[in-house]
Amino acid sequence: MSSLSTLIFRNNIIESKHSIKCYIGSSNGNTIFSTENANDLIYPRSSIKIFQGIPFSDSKAIDFYKLNKKQIALSCSSHNAESFHIKELKSWLKKTSLTTSHLQCGIHNPLDKKSAEKLFLSGKKPYQIHNNCAGKHLAMLSSCLMKKLPINNYLDFDHPHQESIRKVFSIFTESNIPKKNYGIDGCSAPQYAFKIKDLTQGLCNLLKSYNGRFDYAENVKLFINSIIMNPLFIGGSKNLDSNLIKISNKKIFCKGGAEGVFLFIHLKKGIFGVLKVIDGNERVLPSAVCTLFEKLKIIEKEDLRKLKEWSNLELQNHAKIKIGAIKTIIK
Repeated sequence: MSSLSTLIFRNNIIESKHSIKCYIGSSNGNTIFSTENANDLIYPRSSIKIFQGIPFSDSKAIDFYKLNKKQIALSCSSHNAESFHIKELKSWLKKTSLTTSHLQCGIHNPLDKKSAEKLFLSGKKPYQIHNNCAGKHLAMLSSCLMKKLPINNYLDFDHPHQESIRKVFSIFTESNIPKKNYGIDGCSAPQYAFKIKDLTQGLCNLLKSYNGRFDYAENVKLFINSIIMNPLFIGGSKNLDSNLIKISNKKIFCKGGAEGVFLFIHLKKGIFGVLKVIDGNERVLPSAVCTLFEKLKIIEKEDLRKLKEWSNLELQNHAKIKIGAIKTIIK
């Protein structure tokens, strides 16, 4: 059995250890790497937004409201509320005649520190579109408007739009979601626990769909192409998913989720994977991804160099003095 863990070194002494569940497979049915946790349940959180977005695309709302590719990417995003995110979300709201009060995602400060500081110094308060899940909620609401479904309870588990999302999950993961696996996400939307093996099956079928060999092919191709052409709109300037898409030159589709979840598909090599940091610490993901991609030769050497450089695996204190490092170990 393989194991995957990321160590935090201060000087040369291990200060912290973060274990990771992982499965990486290929479109030919081979297991490339596994920590033997395939039957473990995890909440994939925001990493599965592309699946949640398929009923939105299927509703024809994208064409009806003349949404652009950046807005399509935002529908699957966990955005940092940088200025370019807010600009597109405001435009989307205007196109639908919805107001921020319709979004039931709650309010938090921009995840991007500079944007949060700028908002604070302006004397303004954050509102719903600063929530990192605002794009997903706008997609749900836009779909409901197209289908003439009620919007006041669009997050209810038995709402028709949420039922359509569960149908998509079942099709792609080839599994049913028992009610005991239902949960509520940080943005108040329904969230579901899946076995890691079912999530990887979902990624396998997502890749097939992207290549025109599975259900919802046009929808999936539109989403993935919109995201890889506008990677900053899936996360933000400092996000692992946005930067990995850029560094791979659009060969990789990926999405992170809260509590240390990361999903990826190499669109050219037919390789896909799920990572879940057991203790939920997201800071270890860049190191884990770099190590796995190097060990398994998932990306080219130059792309790996750029990813390592971006990941900055050297630890520094506030005085910019090197104090340690982050290192992932495969056994």
